[in-house]
Amino acid sequence: MLMFSSRFLVSFFPPSLFSVTFSKACHTNTMKTVFVTVGTTSFDDLIGTVTSDESVKVLIHRGYTDMVLQVGRGSVVPDPDSCPGLTLQVFRFKDSIAEDMRHSDLVISHAGAGSCLEALGANKPLLVVVNDKLMDNHQLELAKQLQADSHLIYCTCSTLPQTLRDMDLSALSTYVPGQPQTFANFLDKAVGLV
Repeated sequence: MLMFSSRFLVSFFPPSLFSVTFSKACHTNTMKTVFVTVGTTSFDDLIGTVTSDESVKVLIHRGYTDMVLQVGRGSVVPDPDSCPGLTLQVFRFKDSIAEDMRHSDLVISHAGAGSCLEALGANKPLLVVVNDKLMDNHQLELAKQLQADSHLIYCTCSTLPQTLRDMDLSALSTYVPGQPQTFANFLDKAVGLV
């Protein structure tokens, strides 16, 4: 049996002559990764909730095998063995988390605008956890709007396990960047500058 790489086929045959569809059954790698980020701040409640027994069981049930945690300045730093059934990696900061996002199947993030836009720009399913302990919480307004537009799902720490259980990631639509002024105007309005 002759085997050809897709690169060979594309260079040898014009793309209009054939199409190739890959299904999940074609993948030999069945590992699924969830990437959790709190940005440059601390959000110990999120880290504690996502690594709780209840959340870990739900993630495993949904097929996730790996969890990467970016814990920022937080005081909660789980041990690598603290989530039985998941391979856990933990770090505080990196120059860039783009690679972690690119290799993830789900991003769970705090509701900071930068983290949300980075995950949406990477075209990853995004679950935003709003810190309901913040005063004048403009993050909630941002999360509500982006959920209303079907770009993400949001919840709080208290509802995270149930949201993980019930979420339908297939209902999310791709965020199309390109109108930064519209987004900036929305943020200005959300934080009361306009």
